[in-house]
Amino acid sequence: MSLFYLVAFLSILFSLLVIFTKNPVYSVLYLIATFFTFTIHYILLNAQFLAVVNFIVYMGAIMVLFLFVLMLMNLNKETEPMKSNVLKIVGVIAGGTLLVTLIGAIKAMQTTAVSTTTNTQIGLVGNLGKVLFSEFLLPFEISSILLLSAMVGAVLLAKKDKRTQNG
Repeated sequence: MSLFYLVAFLSILFSLLVIFTKNPVYSVLYLIATFFTFTIHYILLNAQFLAVVNFIVYMGAIMVLFLFVLMLMNLNKETEPMKSNVLKIVGVIAGGTLLVTLIGAIKAMQTTAVSTTTNTQIGLVGNLGKVLFSEFLLPFEISSILLLSAMVGAVLLAKKDKRTQNG
């Protein structure tokens, strides 16, 4: 249990560093550390599949892409535009809405009892595959067709742009 609390503390610490760090590159690096602590949480909760997906997809692909984009943008104070008051007001409203949602979720958690299961097979890849390819086969196949059509559309759009640039 003490490992869980240590990792939880590190998750909160790295999350706060993501928010309060002024340098965007350091912020992305702290976000990678936060996702790594989430991976440890998934392993502690016996959700190996989620741990592997979180490690590969979020830490490996998306965060490296964020870091690459931030380095390409070459952000500095001279190129950063001044934020208008309307944007600040919208940010305060969005933050307030998030705060109200979190308070409501915490109150809902206090009124419901937590049930514990003794099934140690929950979260394993084999069980996920059985459920995915039996109960959820149709939604799984529809989502794969949707992703395939989006990929074909992106290729066609990129091809169209190249033709108009050359012609």
